[in-house]
Amino acid sequence: MQHTHSLDEVLNTTQKKLAFFQNIILLAAADGRLSQEEGDFLLQLGNKLGLKPEQVMPIADNLSILSFVVPAEGLQRTLELQTLVQMMLQDGQIDPREYGLCLEYANRIGYGKAILDDMVSQLAGGPPNPYNNPPTVS
Repeated sequence: MQHTHSLDEVLNTTQKKLAFFQNIILLAAADGRLSQEEGDFLLQLGNKLGLKPEQVMPIADNLSILSFVVPAEGLQRTLELQTLVQMMLQDGQIDPREYGLCLEYANRIGYGKAILDDMVSQLAGGPPNPYNNPPTVS
């Protein structure tokens, strides 16, 4: 039986949590707007990680000069990519800029477009190609 790891097990230092959160915020801001769903997702994630507003404000204040922080551990990399995809899907649309950042992150951790598209398909519950049939909000 495969052991599943919690966020707390994988992100076991404040530095890891802040780097993880920074990557998620960068993706959320990629399309130039933050939807209600994306904001809610960020709040839930920040609370789950136990981050305080004073810890994350420097990230929000410096978005224009920040870039992805790629974790060293494989498990953290995969968990982070899944969370990035979840953030991309929050508003029910796949913005090309957000998808591009997810693809850039996937490539940087050694995954190709096919793996990313499969992950998008699984998390969205739809077809594998996000550009042909993006999820819609009812």
